Amino acid sequence: MANLLKLHEAVAVILLTKPSKTATFKEIADAIEKRGLFPDRKGGISLDKQIELRTTISSSRYKRLFIFKKPDMLTLT
Repeated sequence: MANLLKLHEAVAVILLTKPSKTATFKEIADAIEKRGLFPDRKGGISLDKQIELRTTISSSRYKRLFIFKKPDMLTLT
């Protein structure tokens, strides 16, 4: 099944459902899996690690959409 959303879009959908717009990478990954928002993945990287990389590394195009709070919390801007 092809992905209807890009990963950063799926992350935003999940964070928008949270009262504080904040969740851990694991919570986000579990919710994405449960809703089937990003079923087609490549590589052997876990979904929570993919979310971390896509939203926190300085070269990411999507970093501006999220605020990273150590150790593993992500907030929607």
